[in-house]
Amino acid sequence: MPDKRLRPRKSPGQQRAVETRQRLLDAAARVFSEHGYRRGTTNRIAEAAGHSIGSLYQYFPNKDAILVELSTAHARAGIAAVERLLDGGALPDRLEDKIRLFVRAAIDNHRDDPALHRVLFEEAPRSPELLDFLHAAQLRATEAAEELLGADPQVTVADIPMAARLVVTSIESQVHRFTADAGLENVDAFENELVAMLVRYLTARPPGPRPSPG
Repeated sequence: MPDKRLRPRKSPGQQRAVETRQRLLDAAARVFSEHGYRRGTTNRIAEAAGHSIGSLYQYFPNKDAILVELSTAHARAGIAAVERLLDGGALPDRLEDKIRLFVRAAIDNHRDDPALHRVLFEEAPRSPELLDFLHAAQLRATEAAEELLGADPQVTVADIPMAARLVVTSIESQVHRFTADAGLENVDAFENELVAMLVRYLTARPPGPRPSPG
């Protein structure tokens, strides 16, 4: 059952209402980035947006519902970046370059505001709808990774489906964790080390028979 506490109160129809709602979300992102979760109150958000608290409550019942909206937007942006890479034509030939593309896409999705992403990663609630969306997106990414790895002659790891799952979840979790803890400090070194770690894992074993599907 949907959790009404984490759902917006209404979807705006007119352009003016759409703009008001977006101003509230933009203001919330700034407030949570500057003040964190506990001090990121609805009063602060309304004031930062230049609206009354009553206007805010027309669209969102509480700050957690706003955080769910911000988390969903962040997740959609990351998924769209990966889909653009997959649909953009030929990928590089070298395995290292392929992995780097996807690592960098994940990093780029966190460049704009690491402090906000820390709140989203560590403190934002997740509605059942958002969890279902994230689960489906991870399945799609894992299936795409399995296809890419299975077709790459440099990959020698035996269990391709497991490798695909580990690559997808490692990139997601490691980038989230690094940017939440360190922001963008030493981000180039982090990128290099994460790419190297994944390539070593995928190519460490000598070529051999792979298990049949199923």
